[in-house]
Amino acid sequence: MADIKTKAQGLDPNLKARNISEMVAPTNNIYETLAIITKRSRQLAIDLKHELHNKLDEFAINTDTIEEVTENKEQIEISKFYEKLPNPTLIATEEFLKGEIHHHYNEKRRQRPTQ
Repeated sequence: MADIKTKAQGLDPNLKARNISEMVAPTNNIYETLAIITKRSRQLAIDLKHELHNKLDEFAINTDTIEEVTENKEQIEISKFYEKLPNPTLIATEEFLKGEIHHHYNEKRRQRPTQ
C-alpha cells in the first residue's frame, strides 16, 4: 500500500483531458478499458479506506461516558494527508496508461456463442 501512496503523491489531483485512442490501444475497446480502470479504482478505494480507518482506530478512545472531545494533531494530519491524495480513479487511469495493470480474460468469456 505504501507504494500506491508514493505513486499517488506525484500525480496531479485535477482532472485532465485524455487521448481516447491511447487509452483504447491495449484492449481495442473503450468499454473494456473503462471496466478495467473501474475495477482497479474500486480496489484502490477499498484499500485506502481500510488503511485510513486502521490508522485512525489507533487514536480512538472508547469510553462509556460523554466527555469533552479532544483534538489530536496526529489524527488531523493523517486525515488531511488522505484527503489530498488523488481520486482512486485518477490513480487507476495513470496505472493503466503506464501498463502497470495486469488484465486477462477468463476462457469462458473468450468463447462467444454463435447465433
